[in-house]
Amino acid sequence: MIKIVVIAFVAATNLIFEKSSAQTYPIKPIRLLVPSAAGGTPDIQARIVASELTKQLGQQVVVENRGGASGIIGYEYLAKAAPDGYTLGYSAFTFITNPSTYSKLPYDSARDFVPVILQVMGTNILTVSPALPVKSVKELIALARAQPGKLSYGGIGNGSSQQLSLELLKSMTGTRIEHVAYKAMQQAMTDAIGGQIAIVCENAPSILPHVQSRRLRAIGITGLKRIPIAPEIPTIDEAGVPGYEMAPSSGYMFPARTPRDIVIRMNAEINKALKSQAFTEKVQPAGIEPKGGTPEEFIEHIRRETAKWAAVIKAADIRAD
Repeated sequence: MIKIVVIAFVAATNLIFEKSSAQTYPIKPIRLLVPSAAGGTPDIQARIVASELTKQLGQQVVVENRGGASGIIGYEYLAKAAPDGYTLGYSAFTFITNPSTYSKLPYDSARDFVPVILQVMGTNILTVSPALPVKSVKELIALARAQPGKLSYGGIGNGSSQQLSLELLKSMTGTRIEHVAYKAMQQAMTDAIGGQIAIVCENAPSILPHVQSRRLRAIGITGLKRIPIAPEIPTIDEAGVPGYEMAPSSGYMFPARTPRDIVIRMNAEINKALKSQAFTEKVQPAGIEPKGGTPEEFIEHIRRETAKWAAVIKAADIRAD
């Protein structure tokens, strides 16, 4: 009986603590971990959200970059952080693909994190070298089928959205296009411009300047919608590969065991930040769609996308270790 009373008392105390912590939260600055280097798309988006959260919460939200190893360094750090709501993590597309590309991870994707919110779904642009006699997705597929294994594309590997954009296209069209691994997408784009490789598929904001200057020829958008800044580029789905979609996503997570009330509070605040003028004006023109929603919707998104890309990664025999 004493044991039951003690357990009940502890449970009640924890409940009171959670409610109290949510009501007063936050009382100090919050760290926002970004699992990549400063200056990239994740960092830019996270800093806009951090700025909006700082204004909304009345406490400083400080971005801390912990890049390397496909985000693994940052995710491991987040998994080991105190579950008190003061360490928030940016969840990049690599969070979805890492379990399939790495045989062993220093964290458990399902157990070590609490998904907070889906931030955006983006798009990549499929381009070809100006030296390639291809002006459409259908022409590229026809050429690849006529010359199996002769065409090459550049990517950073490790199950990145750039690599998987082409691997999905290959699997849906029965084509053979060779992957050439690069340390950075900037190098791959330079080689595509120079004609050393035939194809490169990259995040829209990064590759659009090369498309607009005609150094690369855009033939398809990987998402299901055309992008406002370049509406003349068709989606791959409408250009000849029905059902094709690569929409790299991102979101935010807390360490596991973060109190539910704090998760809900942060979800509400980020939902608000994603609707801010500062955020929408920066991301929407390049085809990045702010999403938001509930933690449960983000959990379902992670489950669905993990299953989809695990199948593509397995078929392509992609291994990062």
